[in-house]
Amino acid sequence: MTNPSADDARPATAGRAPAPDPGQPGQAQRDPAEAAAVQAEAAAAQAETAAADAEAAAGQAEAEFAQAPVTAAANGDQPPLLRLVGVGKNFGPVRALTDVNLDVPIGQVTALVGDNGAGKSTLIKTIAGVLPPLDGSAVVNKGLVVGYFAQHQVEMLRDDQSSLWHLVRLAPKVREQELRDYLGSFNFPGEMATGPVEHFSGGEKARLALALIVWQRPNLLLLDEPTNHLDLETREALTVALAQFEGTLVLVSHDRHLLRASTEQLVIVREGRVVAFDGDLDDYRASLLERAAPASKPIPPVKPTARKAGSKKNLQSRIQRLEEQMKRLGVEIAAVEARLGDPATYGDGEAYKALAADQAYLRRELNQLETEWLARQAELEN
Repeated sequence: MTNPSADDARPATAGRAPAPDPGQPGQAQRDPAEAAAVQAEAAAAQAETAAADAEAAAGQAEAEFAQAPVTAAANGDQPPLLRLVGVGKNFGPVRALTDVNLDVPIGQVTALVGDNGAGKSTLIKTIAGVLPPLDGSAVVNKGLVVGYFAQHQVEMLRDDQSSLWHLVRLAPKVREQELRDYLGSFNFPGEMATGPVEHFSGGEKARLALALIVWQRPNLLLLDEPTNHLDLETREALTVALAQFEGTLVLVSHDRHLLRASTEQLVIVREGRVVAFDGDLDDYRASLLERAAPASKPIPPVKPTARKAGSKKNLQSRIQRLEEQMKRLGVEIAAVEARLGDPATYGDGEAYKALAADQAYLRRELNQLETEWLARQAELEN
């Protein structure tokens, strides 16, 4: 669109008096004001045109982005169930996610791993739509149904009502026996299905919340630390249930057995950024040990005269933390070895192999801590 010139715009302006004769007095006073008005109109028209062009370009870009999964499918590749592009998220001045680009493939089990505070829970909440992204956008596949499990679902349960009551609210037209059978598959038989939730343990409440989500048959299941507060038996049941889940799964968990049994793809979340990890859980652990290896090497003794005033206190604090970590690992190793010693474990080859791998990993981790503990003790004594 061509912007009008001052001469073209002048006769088209409604309500303006005809241009006076150059010989008339006062012409010098009128021309500058009129010229300024014409220029202002021309500038406004130009700005309006630029804004329209920008809006059209933005709409075209949005349309092309929304069609990206369809284009991928036309090229013979299955489109992802969900795609995040350039997603960012802030909590006040703190940047929680930065330029996250992530595809969630259909039917794949993806685990988000990383240090505490790296942004894993923020990312899964963003995928769930609980937290809107500050930057970037998300494209979802047609027919997406999200099921999101986190601790707040447990807190939303009515303590004065039963498991059956919660399920009837979701499926009022389904026969009661069918609902009872379903609850029984989640280990809520008989009176547990009809008794008040207030008598449930934390693990039983978490199991009920998960059962209510699974009943709604999501094709994308998001789990944020699902095994927290669960006892060992319930963890095993959850692992089996997730292995049978036919939809797409994204989970955040520190449960090594659950991750090993169910995960197909690891995605590392580090300082608010994500990157796919090429390897399995054991490869990931090995990479963590390599990163931590320098810290576990014996530290040369330091002469007392060269010691800083606060170094002794720092060493004592570090030694105390190491002892607490070694004690925790000792408890975990004892629990794993107790399960390995159970005759029932030998009947399940996969479970036995997973436990043996856990035992080996925990022992390696304990050896690393013991090595550092000895070095710190020697440094303290010197």
